Amino acid sequence: MRKILVTGGAGFIGSNFVRHLLHTYADCQIVVYDKLTYCGNLDNLQDVAERFAGRYTFIQGDIADAAAVGAAMQAHGIDVIVNLAAETHVDRSLMEPDAFLKTDVYGTYVLLEAARQHGVERYHQVSTDEVYGEIPPGYRSLETDPVRPRSPYSATKTGGDLLCLAYHNSFGLPVTITRGANNIGPYQYPEKVVPLFITNALDDQPLPLYGDGRQVRDYQYVLDHCEAIDLVMRHGRPGEVYNVGTGHETENIVMAHAILDLLGKPYSLIRSVADRPGHDRRYALSVDKVRALGWRSSHSFQQAIEKTVRWYVDNEWWWRKLKSGAYLDYYRQWYGQRLAEADRP
Repeated sequence: MRKILVTGGAGFIGSNFVRHLLHTYADCQIVVYDKLTYCGNLDNLQDVAERFAGRYTFIQGDIADAAAVGAAMQAHGIDVIVNLAAETHVDRSLMEPDAFLKTDVYGTYVLLEAARQHGVERYHQVSTDEVYGEIPPGYRSLETDPVRPRSPYSATKTGGDLLCLAYHNSFGLPVTITRGANNIGPYQYPEKVVPLFITNALDDQPLPLYGDGRQVRDYQYVLDHCEAIDLVMRHGRPGEVYNVGTGHETENIVMAHAILDLLGKPYSLIRSVADRPGHDRRYALSVDKVRALGWRSSHSFQQAIEKTVRWYVDNEWWWRKLKSGAYLDYYRQWYGQRLAEADRP
């Protein structure tokens, strides 16, 4: 039985990836290793713990803790590491960049060392399209392009990617990397733009849209992304990077309108607020390389946003309790002044 360590497995993409693996493969055993920060949540894995108790183990731990990582590797005889543990929110990286350095760079180093010492079959790093920086119109990022991060988040993810490639070149570690476009779907913490807009709209609260809302993103359904990670983990060439996205672009204001249309809410809920520093105008990926492995995105933007909206409507039990306490403190700190200025005549 193949034993896979999924770091960050209680987070948004991680929990969906764990669910995908357990449903798809009867011969795998999953060990989730997660620090359970504010966006790591055992509710995300509630159904997994009940249905797959014999093939699923949870360990609470920090990927920057080398002793704890090593103990987990040894105790469970890990064959494969998939690293989804990361600080991920660009806005928070502007407020507290040190946490991103510790997890996204040093934590990646700790995992790479553990992978090297234990001789794993594969180490897979889940990264982001943001490492390429802002992309001009008419061009799509290739895996061979230079990386030009413009936020503390994307810079630390870039550092993790480069460490992975260095470990492959220096030590022959069988590393693969996927760089994904924006994910949407179940269990995404409501600070991120799509669940933020959905849950705010459900409560008839304003949707704080940065600037003119014409920023361009590729919104992909999280389960499509999970299938691509799985494919690259199994069949990608060691030492290689694979972009993952739909190949289609959507402006943020179009995304906001789609959410409001699906919920039957007025566009007047949208508030144009002061943009965040260094906000990249456009991301766009060339995905020919991962398609050559046989992967295709199964959901259009409209299908993905419809499924996502429906999930949040049906699962208020999950998100309602998250939008309190520390979340509200962050929300007021980041959006309070912006919304106040947006509402001034």
